[in-house]
Amino acid sequence: MIRAERDGDVLTLTLDRPQKANALTAAMLEALIAEVEGAGDDLRLMVLTGAGRIFSAGADLEAARAGLATSPLWERLSGAVAARRCLTVAALNGSLVGGAHGMALACDIRIAAPHATFFYPVAKLGFLPPPSDPPRLVALVGPARAKLILAGGARLDAAEALAFGLIDRIDADPLAAARALAPGPASHVAALKAMIPPP
Repeated sequence: MIRAERDGDVLTLTLDRPQKANALTAAMLEALIAEVEGAGDDLRLMVLTGAGRIFSAGADLEAARAGLATSPLWERLSGAVAARRCLTVAALNGSLVGGAHGMALACDIRIAAPHATFFYPVAKLGFLPPPSDPPRLVALVGPARAKLILAGGARLDAAEALAFGLIDRIDADPLAAARALAPGPASHVAALKAMIPPP
């Protein structure tokens, strides 16, 4: 349910469970972690995307009820993404819900389809987000808007997410737009990225 495609120094990881809105199971999170942590240092670009018209509905409902919603796997995944030396891009082919925000927030860049929506319902569901999600969200949108999204349970469309700073670009084909980034060699991309302090 995680499809990994390597094209030279570009790695694309696709959440491939469209019949379930790419809802994430523990096995899918573990597979993503293994791909992200196991990718070599010769990458210049890593792209995270989803199959179909939804990036991810967050945790699979049955798995969430069994404890996945508070699993340390979410934090490990976002940490692995944030630690990559290559450019990391979330190509959001559709809606981003719940815990799936973590991997997107950890990416360097987020490009979304025009129909994408954003909803992080931790307040409604009674869970706390993984510890690194709120500070990464604050770095992008500011503290008041982070409270609006997390504590207020606000739903954003793509235009509002762009205005907030949650995403960086809207594109009809976010995967193609993502793959067009980082045109230089892997070592140069890594050196440029290292010159820019993390949020």
